[in-house]
Amino acid sequence: MKTIFSAFFLLVFSAAPYAQKALKLISIKETERIERVLSSDEMQGRRTFTPGIEKAANFIAAEFEKTGLQKWKNGNSFLQSFSMVRSKAISQTILVNGAVLDAKKAIVVSPSAQVLADNNAGYEVVSIGAGMNFVAETRKALGTKKNTVVFVDTSHANMFGRFAQMRSQLYSTQPNVIMVLVDKTPSTFSVDLKQEITEMPLANVVGVIPGKSRPNEYVIFSGHYDHLGINSKKMENNDSIYNGANDDAAGTTAMIMLAKYFKKLNNNERTLVFAAFTAEEIGGFGATYFSKQFDPVEVMAMFNIEMIGTESKWGKNSAYITGFEKTTMGEILQNNLKGTGFTFHPDPYPTQQLFYRSDNATLARLGVPAHTISTSKMDSEPNYHKVSDEIGTLDMQNMAAIIRAIALSSKGIVSGKETPTRVDVSALR
Repeated sequence: MKTIFSAFFLLVFSAAPYAQKALKLISIKETERIERVLSSDEMQGRRTFTPGIEKAANFIAAEFEKTGLQKWKNGNSFLQSFSMVRSKAISQTILVNGAVLDAKKAIVVSPSAQVLADNNAGYEVVSIGAGMNFVAETRKALGTKKNTVVFVDTSHANMFGRFAQMRSQLYSTQPNVIMVLVDKTPSTFSVDLKQEITEMPLANVVGVIPGKSRPNEYVIFSGHYDHLGINSKKMENNDSIYNGANDDAAGTTAMIMLAKYFKKLNNNERTLVFAAFTAEEIGGFGATYFSKQFDPVEVMAMFNIEMIGTESKWGKNSAYITGFEKTTMGEILQNNLKGTGFTFHPDPYPTQQLFYRSDNATLARLGVPAHTISTSKMDSEPNYHKVSDEIGTLDMQNMAAIIRAIALSSKGIVSGKETPTRVDVSALR
């Protein structure tokens, strides 16, 4: 307790005088209030496509409203609404050089009830040859804005099979992408697919504080607000609600508290965007959709916050930054915390590839210095994805100290005086 309060006073008195009052807004009491609502049983575990996540979205939007944030692109709602579709194939016939292709050698990703295509349909043709990076090239093809056919060399057969689930859940605006496993590029192909389509609405929650002198330079603070919901078939200690207090009501709470802090300061030169992402647990769809709304060159930094409610492996007053070595952002943040007693460390779990597993990944792959801040002990977090992930397991005092540290450490980036280097995208190919 003494250590936490010492860190608090160090953080307060190391801030410039005008920031001290704003920093006090990040109180333990207010942090706990927001966390308690988001992780309550009333939210029913915030599972995607349920009434519980809608309640959570409305609560976050109400907090943005009270804080005085602006709506994204001057819209009429803090909800950034979009749709996904769930598809189920009814029938599929694919011909390659006039011969029927085994269904296991084709993946058709389309939000349409019927797909009729052939080599005269104007599809862009892409090949993933032997020795090419299958995952990177597939991701590139799926990110296209054009109908595309992708011929995949049979040397990628093992990886190809793992991507079969891509067709089941996708954006309603996704163009058709047809992937075919072949020995060599065919001269002709044709596709006749019929599928059952179910449209499913989703929404991120997004608020903005416009920049004063650099409005077209963006700094993003984010966390995902969805979790696992209710599993009535698997009761644990008479409990079936996966409250997700740490994963990731904690990160969402931090994002809301930072919005309150920066709005109180009201001196940001760059535009600040605060985002609560949906659908992280089922594939990061909310963050991916959100990222498509930006020119990545205009995004100066992204602070994604994930599971900060428990102590890190180094104890209190510490957290780690995924991908620390990929940009200078971690160095900038740490330099701004000198004398506070708080330390940001590099990710201690590099084998788990956390940099590309959270909601920062989409923008990071486009070169943005987009990192996730966390304290989660990935090798020994006892409540991860369990019904026991409740507010009673969190250290609220330490969590508030972490949020203050993020607020102080980001000051140079927010003011435009500091800019992290970009992620080297050539290394991702």
